[in-house]
Formats: sequence, structure tokens, C-alpha cells
Amino acid sequence: MEIWDVSAVVSRILERLMWLIERALAYAFIAAVALNFINVIGRYGFGSTILSADELQIFIMVFMAFLGAAVVAWRGQHLRMDVVVEALPAPVRQLVRVFELVAIIILATFVMWNSSYYAEQMFVIGRVSDMAQMPMWIPHGTVAVGFGLMALIGCLRLVQILTGHRPAPGKSGSEA
Repeated sequence: MEIWDVSAVVSRILERLMWLIERALAYAFIAAVALNFINVIGRYGFGSTILSADELQIFIMVFMAFLGAAVVAWRGQHLRMDVVVEALPAPVRQLVRVFELVAIIILATFVMWNSSYYAEQMFVIGRVSDMAQMPMWIPHGTVAVGFGLMALIGCLRLVQILTGHRPAPGKSGSEA
């Protein structure tokens, strides 16, 4: 199997995974809003609250931030300060993009590695959150998963650039 065939398969898998993550995060956001609404009604209407609501909402925001960052990276919708780069000749732009991807891959892998280690430590000691009793390796592991996905996306983009293969427009980012 040739490299662009593997790239196409990985792209299809990532596209489906990002679609699933987007939907899961949307439902999680709806759940957080509903939980907040229920807590407000309970607090002001009945003098009672769900004690773990704030903690659960924070965990949902963590999921949204780190898994959402992977979706944004896949879609190519992240903020870019590239006015100067866009003014450069095409070969120089491509070289800058390669260096940018290498930096992303190195940094995302570094964060993934360290956050994986930390999540593993939380798992080993059995640490749970104070109110919701959620195992703390789950939100900490989400950081590792998000950065791992960003590193994988960076690797895929780098292979696509180096092999001259471009994904179909609108599939995995406008700049890829």
C-alpha cells in the first residue's frame, strides 16, 4: 500500500472521529447548560443544589477545550498570524509550513507524553474528584488524548506536504 493510500485511510478515520467528537462535545455542552439551569432552579426555588454540578461543568469544559482543540486543528480553523508568510513565495511558504508542523508535532508529543504520565499517576493512586467522585485520570487523560490527536494530525499533514498529496477541499482543513 502506498503512502498516499495510507494517508487517505487515516484521513477518513480522523474525519469520522472528529465528527463523533464534535457531536459528543455538543451533547456534553447541552448537559452542562442543563445541569447549570437545574442547579439555579434548585438553589433559588428550593434552597437545594447538586453538589457536584460545578465540578462536572469544569470537567466538561476541560473535555471541550482539549478535544475541541483537536477538532479545530483537523478542520484547520485555528487562529493563524500568517500575513507575512502569505506574502512569501510559494516554496518559502511550504518550508515555513514544514517547520511549523515539525514544531507542532514535537510540542504536542511532549505535552501528550507528560500528561499521559500524570494521568497514569492519577490512575495508580486512585485519585477521584472531591464532589463528583470522578476518577481524575479521565480529565487528565483528556489532555493527553487531545494533544495526541493534534500530534497525529500534524504528522499526517507533514506526510501530505512532503509527498505532494493534498486532501479533498473542505475535508481536513483549508490550509492543508
